[in-house]
This record gives sequence, structure tokens and C-alpha cells, in this order.
Amino acid sequence: MNARLATQLEVAGLLRQAQSGGGFAAVIRRGDPDRGDLVVQVSERGQPLATLERRLAADFGYRWVRSDRIEDLAHFLENRERMDPDFWLIELDIADAERFVAEMTAMG
Repeated sequence: MNARLATQLEVAGLLRQAQSGGGFAAVIRRGDPDRGDLVVQVSERGQPLATLERRLAADFGYRWVRSDRIEDLAHFLENRERMDPDFWLIELDIADAERFVAEMTAMG
């Protein structure tokens, strides 16, 4: 069984990573500190690029999945909150956002 990083620690790491590179990072919605799902809205210069979701995989580890199909973020979040009231939402506005998304989804 894989050890899983608590969600609040992963959030703190992502916020620091974005801010250390001169970007903007904010927690939009706080969820369960240990096991809440994590949704990351990634932007570059104020333009939304992608939404990433941290999902639990079959091996009980987490994988990052890009969700480009999300056209109406507000509707998506409303549905997500109904299904999972413990999820987190953070926003990252960073330079080279496409590279960040590619690295996150490649790592899993």
C-alpha cells in the first residue's frame, strides 16, 4: 500500500511552488485536510488553461488528470460539491502553465 500525502500538505506545496516562481496562488475552497479531492484551476496571465483533478488510482496512489472538457467551471464545481463536499479548489496563475500541466499529468 502506498503512503498518501495529506491534501492540505499537497496544497501548501503547490501554493509555494507557484509563489516561488513569481506566480499567484490561492485556495478558493477548503476541503478535508487529509483526504479531500483536489481540483486545480491553472491559468497563465489570467487566461484559464486547464483544470487538473487529483484522482485516486487503482493502486491507491494519486494521479493527476487534465479535465479540458470543463466548459462551465461553476456548474462543474456545483456538481462536484454535491458528490464530494470535502474537495479542495485552488487556483494557480503561473508562467509556463502548459509545461506545469504536462509535468503534473506525466508524473501521475
